Amino acid sequence: MGIFSSIKDAIFGKAKAAPAPAEATPQPEAAAAQPTPQPQPTPEPQEVDIEAILVELDSNDDRDLNWRNSIVDLMKLVGLESSFAERKELAQELGYTGDLDGSAEMNIWLHKRVMQELAANGGKVPASMLD
Repeated sequence: MGIFSSIKDAIFGKAKAAPAPAEATPQPEAAAAQPTPQPQPTPEPQEVDIEAILVELDSNDDRDLNWRNSIVDLMKLVGLESSFAERKELAQELGYTGDLDGSAEMNIWLHKRVMQELAANGGKVPASMLD
């Protein structure tokens, strides 16, 4: 599993809600002895509010993290290692073509690219984090 998958799983995993109970289908009395299974509709995928989840995580974190702009702080907030080696691997995974040197340029690109990928995978991400 890649670094981005770990980020996505950490965020999207917080959004999973318990499934709603299925409604009982009334059965005629004659068929009550052997109920016929009814097909259940497939739930529509719901958009995951990335910002709301991260705000919630941040509200329960004592550190002063700048996760809205910093890939290092974003990774820390979701419980991942944010070392240079991890960010370099993430940059390679996401197709960064610049120098893999941990520069501000690389880190800014990584943050934006992670947000773009979260949006592409069903996340609702504020436009300010996508630009």
